[in-house]
Amino acid sequence: MLLIGVAGHELTARERDWLQHPACAGVTLFARNFASRAQVAELSQAIREAAPRPQLICVDQEGGRVQRFREGYSALPPLHGFDALYRRDADAALALAREHAWLMASEVRASGVDLSFAPVVDLARGNRAVGDRAFSPDPQAVAAFARAYVEGMHEAGMAATLKHFPGHGSVLEDTHFDAAVDPRTLDDLRALDLVPFAAGIKAGADAVMMAHVIYPQVAPEPAGCSARWIGDILRGDPSEGGLGFRGVVFSDDIGMAAAGAVGGIEARIAAHLDAGCDVVLVSQPTQVEEALASVEGRASNTMALAALVGRGPLGWDGLLADARRSDAKSSLERVRAPALETGAPSGANNMGDVA
Repeated sequence: MLLIGVAGHELTARERDWLQHPACAGVTLFARNFASRAQVAELSQAIREAAPRPQLICVDQEGGRVQRFREGYSALPPLHGFDALYRRDADAALALAREHAWLMASEVRASGVDLSFAPVVDLARGNRAVGDRAFSPDPQAVAAFARAYVEGMHEAGMAATLKHFPGHGSVLEDTHFDAAVDPRTLDDLRALDLVPFAAGIKAGADAVMMAHVIYPQVAPEPAGCSARWIGDILRGDPSEGGLGFRGVVFSDDIGMAAAGAVGGIEARIAAHLDAGCDVVLVSQPTQVEEALASVEGRASNTMALAALVGRGPLGWDGLLADARRSDAKSSLERVRAPALETGAPSGANNMGDVA
């Protein structure tokens, strides 16, 4: 199954045809698709009306530099702003992170969008793409934040997606532009980067997004194309060292440079699906037709995404009248992230790709 990208503020006739394809499971929206709250709600409704089956509508609305919907929405601080507060007052930081999650998810849901790909639970250890999108370099702190953030998103009626499994924060390269190789052993990763994912899964996270990073001590291919990472470790029995995850597994966007390690568009999609991804993200509209053609005849399980559809009432009027929204916005004004030196601008900031 594929989550596709569309080009602008309204659907074209060709894009309506794409939505008819049995492998099209939904659409990911970007800044290029946003003009206003009313417009994005109309676009979401148009997507649903154009498709013969339910569609999952998604966005990256993390806060900080990765916030696709801006005018009319709360200016969410980046997640790394919680780290300094956590070191002073862990309970207060976790409570604020929960409000950040609730506020983000409530505004996205009020726009008719089902899912924001959040939270980032990578470690803040210098990766160019991650930077201040990560809570902390400390795996135990990130684990605590993961639990709080999942809880806040669920309170808003939104499923939570942990990313980027098994941890993108400890390599320098930005996979939007470059291949990334993490040489550490599985034991090293279990002791550090996997800790927040295990915590988030235990807290009830509904989905996981894979990294395009290669971990050669574990498997020779990128994690999202690896049955070892997805089948044995992520979904594996805890009694055998797995995390026991039973939710939806997303690829990261196959238009990113690091995804090219396994070949062209058809090869990338096949590698991810064959490895165990439920959904492959094809975010660049120029790649959608080739992607849809490449999955002709492949069985699709649309029921896998049913648990990710947004829950609860929609609408801005009720949200604007909710005292929790104004309180959360006021409380989050004191969260500020220090500048992080990562060596290069992030593709998450400068490209239309999924972050």
